[in-house]
Amino acid sequence: MLHFHLVTLFPDFFTSPLSTALLGKAKESGIISFSFHDPRGFSTNRHRHVDDRPYGGGPGMVMQGEPLAAALRSIKKPGRMLLMSPGGRPLTQEKARALAAESHLTIVCGRYEGIDARLRHLFPLEEISVGDVVLNGGESAALSLVEAVARLQPGFMGKDASGEEESFSCGLLEYPHFTRPEVLEGLPVPDVLLSGDHGRIARWRRGESLRATLKMRPALLDTAPLSRSDAQELAHIPRFRPGKNLSFCLLHYPVFLEGKKTGTSSLTNLDIHDISRISCSYGMGTYYIVTPLPDQLRVLEKVLHHWTQGSGGAGNADRAQALGRVQPAESLDEAVKHMTEHYGVRPRLVASTAVWPFGGKASGTEQPLLTPSQVRSWCEHGPVMLCLGTAHGLAPQVLAQCDGILRPVRFLGYNHLSVRSAAAILADRILGDFY
Repeated sequence: MLHFHLVTLFPDFFTSPLSTALLGKAKESGIISFSFHDPRGFSTNRHRHVDDRPYGGGPGMVMQGEPLAAALRSIKKPGRMLLMSPGGRPLTQEKARALAAESHLTIVCGRYEGIDARLRHLFPLEEISVGDVVLNGGESAALSLVEAVARLQPGFMGKDASGEEESFSCGLLEYPHFTRPEVLEGLPVPDVLLSGDHGRIARWRRGESLRATLKMRPALLDTAPLSRSDAQELAHIPRFRPGKNLSFCLLHYPVFLEGKKTGTSSLTNLDIHDISRISCSYGMGTYYIVTPLPDQLRVLEKVLHHWTQGSGGAGNADRAQALGRVQPAESLDEAVKHMTEHYGVRPRLVASTAVWPFGGKASGTEQPLLTPSQVRSWCEHGPVMLCLGTAHGLAPQVLAQCDGILRPVRFLGYNHLSVRSAAAILADRILGDFY
């Protein structure tokens, strides 16, 4: 039996939910049990207050440490101590399974602005969140945790197999369900579910789980156990790919040279090849290479001709496909003009940097500092040009033209990546495997 100790200022909050439906039946059959511990009963002031104003000022009140500490110490077998908090680690199915193996769990329901932070040092509180949202208190969040854990107890659902194919049980969202009638307001049940072919039905359900996860929670696919057939299924699912709206622009001018002088850097064969392959791998748009030097442009054209129309491309179709995305340009303005003509609207310009911008007019970095997810959001709504600097980075006049600056790949400690390495990391952080 699993026993829940609920530390709450409002025990009555739980009366109906814990006595209803499967939770109520599990309680009656002895699968789970509950006890309540109200910190007010441990308050030492005559008004039984359990909150006070925060040190340092600010809005709201804070739950006092003394009555809450006394309530926790009154529990003889607390087991693992959990604190419901919006700042905690997310409650996942994996976490619920781990907690379901315990015999005692203590759940602390915070109120007001939270609990006195010193309690985290006095007790081994594991902070758990049910989502990026603020509630009036921890009670409703605690109910979610109780149900998630309780339903994993043997005998809770009657038929234990009923929980094996639910959302998150295999790392994916669950497939859709249908029941009678066979046609509902003109909408029929999928034919495969009426076929009686259990193999086809299983494959259909797996495919629908993959589709639902890709559409609603694609980040889950990063950790879900996927088979080769799953990967093939995902590859053929039609979807909008924001990568087609994202283009790299590798600038060789204007960039910082030694001594913070502004000038022009030389092309490198590795940058030409590797960044074009990155662009192709992530389904991105045109890869612009900017240099104002005529001799450098001629070298670039010669390289591109060899790999797209010459003997290089004839022997390496993959390389030809990648380098076919390259568009030479004499300036950033020319690259922007080309991209504008292609999409019919001017792209948003995003600068990359290896140094955390310090802001201010002198630095030319008044633009917002962006995260990869923000850039992906921009890509979902229109074209974006991601500017990469060679040599010692983009010059201030380039930063001034940009609509935002992508925060550095690494901003603590050593940070001296090649531009092609940074390009690969940025593409993956912005687009990932499934966008």
